[in-house]
Amino acid sequence: MELKKTVLALSEIEKTSLSAIGKGKKDAETISKDTSLQIDSVRRAVEWLEAKKLINSKALTEKKIVLTKKGKEAEEKGLPEEQLIKLINEKKSVSLNELKNYFEGNEVNIALGKAKRNAWILIIKKENETMIEATGVYEETKEKNNLIEFMKKINSFKGKELNEEEKENMKELIERGLIELKEETSKEYSLTSEGTQALESKEFNQKRKFNIHEPAPEIFIGKKQPYIQFLNSIRRKLVELGFEEMNSPLIVPEFYNFDVLFQPQNHPARTWTDTYQLLNPKKGTLPAKEKIKAIKNAHESGGVSASNGWGYTWMEEIAERLMPAAHGTAHSARTLTNNPKNPAKYFAIARCFRPDVLDATHLIEFNQTEGFILGEELNFRHLLSTLKDFAVEIAGAEKVKFFPDYYPFTEPSVQLSAKHPDLGWVELGGAGMFRPEILENLGIKGQAIAWGIGIDRLAMFKLGIKDIRYLFSNDLNWLRKTPLVIE
Repeated sequence: MELKKTVLALSEIEKTSLSAIGKGKKDAETISKDTSLQIDSVRRAVEWLEAKKLINSKALTEKKIVLTKKGKEAEEKGLPEEQLIKLINEKKSVSLNELKNYFEGNEVNIALGKAKRNAWILIIKKENETMIEATGVYEETKEKNNLIEFMKKINSFKGKELNEEEKENMKELIERGLIELKEETSKEYSLTSEGTQALESKEFNQKRKFNIHEPAPEIFIGKKQPYIQFLNSIRRKLVELGFEEMNSPLIVPEFYNFDVLFQPQNHPARTWTDTYQLLNPKKGTLPAKEKIKAIKNAHESGGVSASNGWGYTWMEEIAERLMPAAHGTAHSARTLTNNPKNPAKYFAIARCFRPDVLDATHLIEFNQTEGFILGEELNFRHLLSTLKDFAVEIAGAEKVKFFPDYYPFTEPSVQLSAKHPDLGWVELGGAGMFRPEILENLGIKGQAIAWGIGIDRLAMFKLGIKDIRYLFSNDLNWLRKTPLVIE
């Protein structure tokens, strides 16, 4: 009963291969030739048949004679000694020095030695030259000494005893690097008793049966990690909306992370408890001197703006210190100091680093989507509308709230929160309008609305997860079953 079931489940390539093996022991290449099946199909079929115990295999090791690269060249152009005779016949005679222009390495010595032993040439001294001339016996003896013909039919010697002359030819060809012996391993297949019974069974000629009610195995297609898909979809949407992506390096000087953003150098957020600092190297490169001077004046006295500044002595040595970017706004600051287009829209998806306590909504290393819009007619309502679009259109949040907030670089400032179905109200990010101390001192006219949103938290909404750490999970079940983000 079991054999009957096995036979009915055989594929066409298995049946064809099994029939061929039933006619005598065969290897995969012979089966392929006899049945016109592709060699890869045969290899698959015999592997399946052996697993089903319908055939046995026996490993065979065979010595095979193959032409080397040098041998293939000789087969095409002739051996060096034959090339020498051809050259002499064309020129009547050739000098020994002249031969060096026609042969590489020690081929000239091989050609001369072999041709002289076969009495094909004469070496004659003429004045100060050594000349080579043909004896005229090459045509009479070439058949006897034709190693090329021997090389062409070399594979016909497989499995056959060689005579003494053939052995000498073989030895010479190997020594001259024209042929080599290689061992090839193959498998020979023969029927088992079950295989014989299968061939003789009435089921063998019946069509293969399929059980359409049998559950199909689950197939996991290759796809990008869900969070990477989400980030790519946001990047595509922002580019389609006319935003230009900013450069967002992992390491920045404090100048961009704090100073350009009008955050005083004695602010608590700049201490080791709130940010990381780089041990080596300690200092980075700042922009042009006039930009540094403008930011220094903004901190000390307000610069060209109506502000009084912070009223302390600003130090360039502090601004040079390197740190992992604490927020994406550091990249907005870099763009603002680099003469941005106006009007314009900029964004970055940036890696940020802050000392924090890990929990379901906080990470030490996280991503932010950062951006700002420059223009003459912008106001706070434009900002609120943009933030709401982010929460609703990108994250899929159903409820959104705004709360007053404070940031040293924006006024007014606002916090964006959205309601998560499991976690309740979650803060997504902060935003505001860049202060005049920043824009005016950098020579930028008009207004700028800016935001920094925790894109990891946006992804929590979109991907329906309760713990932010799952975005970076290696849980195969979650990675396989999370739907594609194809928006």
